[in-house]
Amino acid sequence: MIIEAVQARPHAPDEAPDLDRWPFTQPPVAQLMREGLRFDKPVTLLVGENGSGKSTIIEAIAEAYGADVRGGHIGRDYASPLAPLPLGKQIHLVRTKVGRSMVGRKPRGYFLRAETAYGFFEYVTGTPAYGGHDLYQMSHGESFLAVFDARFTGQGLYLMDEPESALSFTSSLKLLALMDDLRERGSQVICATHSPILAALPDAQILELGTSGIRPVNWQDLELVSHWRRFLNHPDAYLRHIMTDQ
Repeated sequence: MIIEAVQARPHAPDEAPDLDRWPFTQPPVAQLMREGLRFDKPVTLLVGENGSGKSTIIEAIAEAYGADVRGGHIGRDYASPLAPLPLGKQIHLVRTKVGRSMVGRKPRGYFLRAETAYGFFEYVTGTPAYGGHDLYQMSHGESFLAVFDARFTGQGLYLMDEPESALSFTSSLKLLALMDDLRERGSQVICATHSPILAALPDAQILELGTSGIRPVNWQDLELVSHWRRFLNHPDAYLRHIMTDQ
């Protein structure tokens, strides 16, 4: 593992963030600022509804580790037009012994942010660092797989925000296998996801984010797993509530 915790950065009273404003009003973010967030396993899955704060937290971790807010190789500035994230400036990362040994060296790792991936690929398509692949000539999912193949290598910190948005069922299984391979090589993965497939990785730490904050949970107890299981078994039970009579 590379980092073992995220904690609020100490501030002088006149420099403290306004905790009554977004994103600090999100219960998981508020809990992080009060208690910090610990990582117990080489792979951590952040799971929760839209707006629960999982993307906010993983983007802040990426920024604190030296990633461009649009994504890409850790330590590389892609001249992003996006402003720094409010939370990223307010936290610091507690590194493991392995993580501390990387300080002062070229950072290792990658941040894949699905929301900005298509625009980001404009900067890197066709370059040797990405295997020379023309990412624009590929499908959205194929471009993600090409990035995984080219950049998710070596020991480092790998951060992903909803990577399943571009992936089919089969491709999601490939990413599941990649996450397992990365941890076997001493890397750390933190992934925000809506996917019950990715969350099913054995021996991963699963944190569910919601109105009550952040709580550890087993895969079979996840709300999203329960919903998917019920929907696949009885789709009509859901559809009759959202579709008008024909």
